[in-house]
Amino acid sequence: MEKKLHTFFQSGLLDKYILDEISASERLKVEQFIETYPEVESEYLRLQDNLEILAKADAVEAPKFVLDNIKNELEEEATPVITLERPRRRTPWYSIAASIVALLFAGGYYMKYQQNQELIKENQVVVDEIFDLRSDIEDNNKKLDNLMRQFMKLNNPETEKYVLRGNARAKDLKTVAYINAIEKTSMIDVVSLPQLSEDQFIHLWAEMEDHFVSLGILDPSQKNMQSVPYMENALGLSITIGPKENADKTDEAVAEIELKNRNN
Repeated sequence: MEKKLHTFFQSGLLDKYILDEISASERLKVEQFIETYPEVESEYLRLQDNLEILAKADAVEAPKFVLDNIKNELEEEATPVITLERPRRRTPWYSIAASIVALLFAGGYYMKYQQNQELIKENQVVVDEIFDLRSDIEDNNKKLDNLMRQFMKLNNPETEKYVLRGNARAKDLKTVAYINAIEKTSMIDVVSLPQLSEDQFIHLWAEMEDHFVSLGILDPSQKNMQSVPYMENALGLSITIGPKENADKTDEAVAEIELKNRNN
């Protein structure tokens, strides 16, 4: 059975199932494995949790509806009013009929002209919105591609997960670090950060054998996955709060954790 499970995990079908990139026959096979083997069910739940962590894309505001634009254009246009002067003398009936026909023709032509102008404006609005939609789609595709890359990194069996929680000085601090010693990549997920004054910043440090190396400053406004430099042979990670120009680890750590020793 272990050989069968190993072959199943190596096939990558479970990752495809999570990402909905799988055929109908493969889907039935994966669902059968999930129902039959607790190990597969546990891995399936873990992959779902990782995908939820990564699903933090910024919301994109939908474009204005074309119907609203048409209504706005119609409200801005005033209905033309034609004032007719009272005739001073009696006019033959055929002259009156001819005048009425001429007025109807002119009014119809004017209405057609106005409608054509409105259609031209509406068409331009639609064209502009189509270009905006294309731009939004391209941006969303780029975000999705980046999200997929991060998802694959998180699901790599060589990726280690480390949770850093703040001490009494930073109770609201919680971050999750993902380190892959084989591919030499490091990412950190900022779950929550404490309130800081204007001159305070969150510093991330790597603990080496006899010194500390700065891995940069965590941005409180970016509560999502961030890439950080990978440090070979790092013994641990720590977080301090201090001025932005602080180049040395002089402050006491508000969160720290030891890293597992890996033989590369």
